[in-house]
Amino acid sequence: MVKAIAKICRGQDGAIFNGLLFRFGSKGQCSVYDLDRLGTDAELTPIAEFVLDKADLFVPHSNSVVFGCEYYSEGDEFPLLYTNVYNNYRRSENRHCGECCVYRILREGESFRSTLVQRLRIGFTEDKTLWRSSDGTDDVRPYGNFVIDRENRLLYAFVMRDGDRVTTYLAFKLPTLDQGTPCELGVSEAVLTPEDVIDRFDTPYHNYIQGAAFHGGRIYSVEGIRENTPPALRIIDPRLKRQIFHFDFFAYGYTEEAELIDFYNGKCLYADNPGNLFELDLPYTGDDL
Repeated sequence: MVKAIAKICRGQDGAIFNGLLFRFGSKGQCSVYDLDRLGTDAELTPIAEFVLDKADLFVPHSNSVVFGCEYYSEGDEFPLLYTNVYNNYRRSENRHCGECCVYRILREGESFRSTLVQRLRIGFTEDKTLWRSSDGTDDVRPYGNFVIDRENRLLYAFVMRDGDRVTTYLAFKLPTLDQGTPCELGVSEAVLTPEDVIDRFDTPYHNYIQGAAFHGGRIYSVEGIRENTPPALRIIDPRLKRQIFHFDFFAYGYTEEAELIDFYNGKCLYADNPGNLFELDLPYTGDDL
C-alpha cells in the first residue's frame, strides 16, 4: 500500500498543480519540484525556491496547503493558493486561530514569487458549539485546517475539539477575492460567520491534524507526530458525512511525522516531515467500505 518513490526536502504540507509540487516549510519557505522527474532521480532537486509574501509578519506554518479554483488575473498559470497560518506559540498574543492566507503565485522565467491577496478568517473560534471544545478545554490545535472542493467552489474547515473528542467539519461557500474588508496586512479579510456555515458534521477525533487535500469528492487528512499520536491517514466523505477509511502508518513501520498529501496523475502522494515521498495505493473503490 505504501511505496517509497523519492526524497524531497523536509517540511510541512504542500500542493500540486500542473506537475509541480510546492513543498512548504514552517516559516513560509517553499521548494518547487518537477514531478516529471519521478522515477528518474531518487532524490529530487528543487527547480526553484521562494518565501511566501509577508511571512515575516505572521510566520505561516503551512500545516495545510491547497490550490483553489479562482485565478487572480486572466492568463495566470496557477490558481490562488490557500495556506493556514497555524501559530502554535501559546504565549503569543494572537495564535491566528482559524486563519487562512490566500496567495497569487507567479512564475517568472526560472523563478517563482508570491503575493498575499486575501485573508480568510473563521469569526467564531470561541464558539463552543461550532469550533472550540464545549467544556472549555484549551484545545491543542485550535487553528483549523482548510481544503477546497474546486468543482463545487466549497471551502471545508475542520478542527480538533479535544474535550469533545471529535473533529468538526464545516462547509462554506468559497469566498471570492472581491469579498471582505481591508485588514492590517494591506489586503481584504473575509470573515466567516456561523450564518455562513452550509453544512456541519463530526467525525472520529483526529490526532494532531497535519496536511490535507480534497480529491474525488473526498477529504484526505493526515495526522500524527509520534507513537502516542501515530502517523495516519483518514478519508472523509462529506456527502456521507462520515469517515470512510483509516490507515495507521505506524503499524507498518512508518514512524516519521505525517505532513503532506495530494494527488498527481490520479495517484495519491504522501510525504513525512524528513522528506520521504511515497505513493499510496488506496484499497477501495466507490462507497463500499
